[in-house]
Amino acid sequence: MSAIAAAAASEALAQDAQLPPLTVEGTKPAAKKKAAAKKAPTAAPAAVAPAPMAAPTTAAAKAVAPSEVPYTVPAGVSVVTGEELATYGNGSLDDALRAQPGTFTRMSPQNAGLAVNIRGFEGSGRVNTNIDGVRQNFRFTGHEAQGFAYIDPSLIAGIEIERGAVSTAGGAGALAGAANLRTLDVQDILLPGQTVGGLTSTTWGTNSQRFTGLAAAAAQSAGVGIAGAVGRRNPADYENGNGVTVPLTFQDLYSGLFKANFQINEENSLRFGGVFYNNDFFANSYYQQVISNTFTAKYAYKPIDNDLIDFRLNGYRNEVTMKYGTDASPTVGTPPQGSSWGRVMDDDGWGFDVSNVSRFRLGGVLVRSEYGYEYFRDDVDAYNRYQPAALGGVNPSGTSSIGGAFSETTFSQGIFDFIAGLRYDTYTLNGSGTLVTPLPPLPVGPYTVDRSEGGFSPKLTLSAKPYTWFQPYVTYSQTFRAPTISETLAGGSHPGATTFAFQANPFLESESQEGWEFGFNTAYDGAIVRDDIFRLKADYFTMGIENYITACPAPGGAVYFCNAAGESTVQGVELQSMYDAGYVFAGASYTYTHTDLPSQTAGFGAPNYVPEHTAIGSLGVRLLARKLTLGGRVSYFSETDVGAVNSTPGPGQPPPYASRFMPGYTVVDFFSNYTFSENLDVGLNVNNLFDEDYTPALSTTFTSPSGQCFGSNSPGCNTTGIGRTVYLTAKARF
Repeated sequence: MSAIAAAAASEALAQDAQLPPLTVEGTKPAAKKKAAAKKAPTAAPAAVAPAPMAAPTTAAAKAVAPSEVPYTVPAGVSVVTGEELATYGNGSLDDALRAQPGTFTRMSPQNAGLAVNIRGFEGSGRVNTNIDGVRQNFRFTGHEAQGFAYIDPSLIAGIEIERGAVSTAGGAGALAGAANLRTLDVQDILLPGQTVGGLTSTTWGTNSQRFTGLAAAAAQSAGVGIAGAVGRRNPADYENGNGVTVPLTFQDLYSGLFKANFQINEENSLRFGGVFYNNDFFANSYYQQVISNTFTAKYAYKPIDNDLIDFRLNGYRNEVTMKYGTDASPTVGTPPQGSSWGRVMDDDGWGFDVSNVSRFRLGGVLVRSEYGYEYFRDDVDAYNRYQPAALGGVNPSGTSSIGGAFSETTFSQGIFDFIAGLRYDTYTLNGSGTLVTPLPPLPVGPYTVDRSEGGFSPKLTLSAKPYTWFQPYVTYSQTFRAPTISETLAGGSHPGATTFAFQANPFLESESQEGWEFGFNTAYDGAIVRDDIFRLKADYFTMGIENYITACPAPGGAVYFCNAAGESTVQGVELQSMYDAGYVFAGASYTYTHTDLPSQTAGFGAPNYVPEHTAIGSLGVRLLARKLTLGGRVSYFSETDVGAVNSTPGPGQPPPYASRFMPGYTVVDFFSNYTFSENLDVGLNVNNLFDEDYTPALSTTFTSPSGQCFGSNSPGCNTTGIGRTVYLTAKARF
């Protein structure tokens, strides 16, 4: 995410020295990225990844390690390194993201998709989730998160998270932030100095997790780098902490990627990539297959000795197909596999962004200005290949696009940085449908939607560095999010129901957000012993949201998406810290979130409240000349509100949840790694060490084929958190 690189670069400007770009996604030359990776330690605390043993004292001294980037940026950002991901057993992206402040995920024990939540906002593009900088816009309305990104965790090399408004590429249409999942590239596979090499990783897990495998190879020579990887995982149904099998939690995943990088000359580079995903699983009462393919083409031009030009042009395409297969509990339909059997949802998306960075002086003021334009379009086709009249059920077809011109300029003088960001975004939405009940001024019957709108989104940040170890900042921002195809054109009836209908709302207005953030960064070396480092980042945020889109009852018992009246408020505190003395390291994160957003009706989306308190702490040691790493992590989540609407009985129906609050819980993990050489290391991780019986906060409920309820706190229901699981991993480079 270029916004992180831009904000981090202000540190260099303030010291009259230019840092190399710090974004993880392809902004550093391969040689420099490899050098930075070599400085990182071989093991990381779970909550916050550790930094190199000797921290730089000035920006000009050396590049900042990825794990230290958040502590140099005057904004709510976090970075998950590959070393940190390795401490989460089988590379769980949900667990790794939940360990970052202000960041959460909606977890489904069945659906393999990733749904990122930032500061209590999720689904429908409120958080822009990217794979290698490519937007993942697949939308889905059901008992789920209303949006997923599909990626094999084995292919992930790092994650960047930016909370709040994003003024540069990747910020169009995002209400609360963005996350970028960077996949393996040449520099992640080859050892320093290698021109040809490979990487293999094999993980075996108890609790029916079976084997997970990754094989990757890369080569580089004369300005050309080529990389490829294939992945495989097929876990079976796991047991919860009470020894009860949670049914249909299997996956059958094949994945892969390729990268081709060309350094044409000192000034020009060209990069191509593809990431592939093919998975079979069970969710929403159906066996499903998801195929997701992501393609990238990136050009960069940086003239020598010309600070006014640092040009980038990125193009991408993303294709996602979800197919409903055999129904596990047939009800109606021909053939008799259920009314949604045969459903297909295709989302073909493409887009580009173009930007330039100029660096210059205005008298005694150092200036870094990034400006450009981004655009993306999605064509959604929802249909039923066996029952044409069923169409896509509640999920409609249509087209939408968002484009935006943006700029972010940093003015640095003395101890102060002033960052002025401004974007103007426009959106279009086209489609048609049929109203089931009147929605004035439209009567019952067919309708057509052809909408467009635009708006400005400013972001202003003032930061200071009165001491080398202390950086306070304050940010004001505005953002807006256009309604999606799924929200505007929803329709149809609930499978198996004759009176419960879904209603479209072509009059939905865009959500808008106005907020403040107050925070500081602390970076202190030699806090206890000579070579140790201590980092701390803290902020308070408050966000006011108007026209928040949520589920509402319609006449005749239907449900539709509407704009909530008045202003909703979300506010909270975010803390993250790390300490590393070489032989001992520690990390911690804490999030407090208070919200009065309207609760989301379960079944037309999913309950959306995050726990009020989340705290993650880790502690570890490095022994035997730092070849052996041993550590533990404690994760605490307070009780979770599911909303009054989900704990109140409906007409002749029990509520989805027996009470309004899901119980809080604490989970303890153990992680370890032994490095035999630079070519081989072995890790042993134990997730849920004490076999806690729990249901993860913000998780999706579901019903098994036998009708046994899982995932809620209703009487007789079982918990869905995975029980004690041991993972043994061997990673080899050659």
